[in-house]
Amino acid sequence: MEYKLKKCEQVIHVDGIANIHYFEFTREYHTLMDRHGFRELIYVDSGYIEVKADNYVGVVREGEMIIHRENETHSISCPLDTAPNVIIIGFSCRSPELDRFAESPTQLSESLQRLLTDVIKEGRNVFLPPYDVPNLPDMKKRQDYPFGADQMIQLKLETFFIELIRMCAVQQYTSHETGDGMKMREIRRYIDENFRKRISLEELCFLYNTNRTTLCAGFREEYGKTVVEYINTLRIREVKRLLREENHNLTQIASMVGFSSVHYLSRIFKQYEHQSPSDYSKSIKAKLMI
Repeated sequence: MEYKLKKCEQVIHVDGIANIHYFEFTREYHTLMDRHGFRELIYVDSGYIEVKADNYVGVVREGEMIIHRENETHSISCPLDTAPNVIIIGFSCRSPELDRFAESPTQLSESLQRLLTDVIKEGRNVFLPPYDVPNLPDMKKRQDYPFGADQMIQLKLETFFIELIRMCAVQQYTSHETGDGMKMREIRRYIDENFRKRISLEELCFLYNTNRTTLCAGFREEYGKTVVEYINTLRIREVKRLLREENHNLTQIASMVGFSSVHYLSRIFKQYEHQSPSDYSKSIKAKLMI
């Protein structure tokens, strides 16, 4: 019996990566007008930015993404009132299906956000730091990156674009969450909205009619972190934003973010960031002045 192989159609092909950045910008930071022979994906992880480009002029908000076309003139400006976190990926892809994403921002679903996070993680396996220096023309690769990691960036990025186009085609992203998954999503949303206040496991169990064991196990399985780790991650990200805005001292920031004292803030900050808050502020200023 003779079997016939069917050729796989490749509708999205990423054939090169220029850079994979995660920026923690300061207030009022801005880039000069730039253009280059590859596409550039810009995703706002927190805060918002103002974009000026050939195909779009306006705001890109938290959770939104835009993709500049090849040789499109563009720049970024950060606002006066917040210090945004921004992912920027430069890549080569000739698929015309991506052109539409240059004309207006697109809100990403949680699933697409996770796919984009996977791209960033794989990028750290392949590329050497720094990951947050603007206008870096040649991002160096590691000599000993894990087997297949380079190709994994390509595959994960192509998967992200295929899922993105599918989402836009049906105009609604379908989630296949279980009942427990939906409950964990509700709990996560509550934490996202209230992490600046004191949140206890007992409170979450009461609010969402569950027990401590189910809550802790379910949340960790769904998001890969304990509830406490997730709350601390949000608080530290907010601390970093407030430090970059330079409107408050550390004691005020501790109170605003939900830490019981400035000493506790400093301890947790160093545990997560491996540097003190003051060293973090100095390092951000130094990087953006290069």
